Amino acid sequence: MPPDGDDDVELVARAARGDRDALDALLDRHIDRVHTICARILANREDALDATQEALLAIARGIGRFDGRSSFTTWLYRVTTNAALDEARRRSRRPMPTAALPDPGVDAHLDADVAHRLDLDAALADLPPDFRAALVLRDVADLDYAQIGTILGIPPGTVRSRISRGRAALARALGNPATAGRRPTELGS
Repeated sequence: MPPDGDDDVELVARAARGDRDALDALLDRHIDRVHTICARILANREDALDATQEALLAIARGIGRFDGRSSFTTWLYRVTTNAALDEARRRSRRPMPTAALPDPGVDAHLDADVAHRLDLDAALADLPPDFRAALVLRDVADLDYAQIGTILGIPPGTVRSRISRGRAALARALGNPATAGRRPTELGS
């Protein structure tokens, strides 16, 4: 097992040469980040787990082709976001049940923060995947507009627009239109 002090650059180089321990250490180091991005983009536990698995497989398969033109984490975010958006597209093609499931409601004993988080997750789930991906990369991964543009393959101006429109939609959905456009720090919590 590689020492904890190994940085991503060294682990990537070793993994690209076929070092399984280095690949395992690299994936272990970033699995929570990958899952968080997938969970926020997809807003469905099972879909997020599927996308996380697909992203990790894509990273493992593609590590030898990582060329270092960007940081490893930028490449990881791009692979992860693509896996999540692919899963969202697959989900949209699945047949949906016709009968609505009963709403379990929020337990009265749940903490107000948990209720707020559930409302935020529900509002995020209602956003189009492109807006959701941009918001998650900005507010959860704390990436700048240029990095997000690189990951999503769009210009920074489009990133700004998607984030602004996504935040405005979130604010409206949460009943707080006065905060439209401001960065909701709760996304990262």
